[in-house]
Amino acid sequence: MATVLHLNSPPSPQLIHQVVQCLQEGGVVAVPTDSFYGLAVNPFDQVALERLMHIKGERSHKPFPVLIGDPSQLDQLVTHIPQIASALMQQFWPGLLTLVLKAQEHLSPALTGENGTIGVRQPNDARLCELLKQAGPVTGTSANRTGQSPAQSAEEVMKHLGAEINLILDGGLTPGGQPSTVLQVEPKLRIIRQGAISLDRLQQILSADSVQLSEEQPKQT
Repeated sequence: MATVLHLNSPPSPQLIHQVVQCLQEGGVVAVPTDSFYGLAVNPFDQVALERLMHIKGERSHKPFPVLIGDPSQLDQLVTHIPQIASALMQQFWPGLLTLVLKAQEHLSPALTGENGTIGVRQPNDARLCELLKQAGPVTGTSANRTGQSPAQSAEEVMKHLGAEINLILDGGLTPGGQPSTVLQVEPKLRIIRQGAISLDRLQQILSADSVQLSEEQPKQT
């Protein structure tokens, strides 16, 4: 059964040590974000990623997004950062915008899918960002089995997944609401999932670079 630790602000050195150790040993940690609780594993550990896939269940090869504590960690995940992506980060990070960028070649297909890209965001939760600055990037898939509702509390995570994960960081009730908007920057600019950041807000930033984001959206995933 998962161990529950309270995530304070700022996170204590003891908690950070426990989380880092858990991740290094291939563990699964539930963390509060600025929307729902997420399931965090070391994205560079293939065994941990396979364990996460087993917990989540059938996803039709949908890749896991990654959370970072600071944009300086992007070098571990992406090959480069286009100017458009930099402008969007400055405006919407930390926050509910996931950017899909060209992935480093060594990363697992569990993160990159079939297109060699990876979805990354910096969550708007100061406690989590401080933790991730020390622990490194982690996966950020929602803390639920595929097809079920995402968890907004540590209690919900414990009820549904407590027997299968290692740690739950109790940060209180998360805001819920819409999930992050997922915007593919490369190889082609398009909305993958409409979410908390509206098309109009994105277009205001993109227009400064004379870029148009089509309002014809692909099927949401």
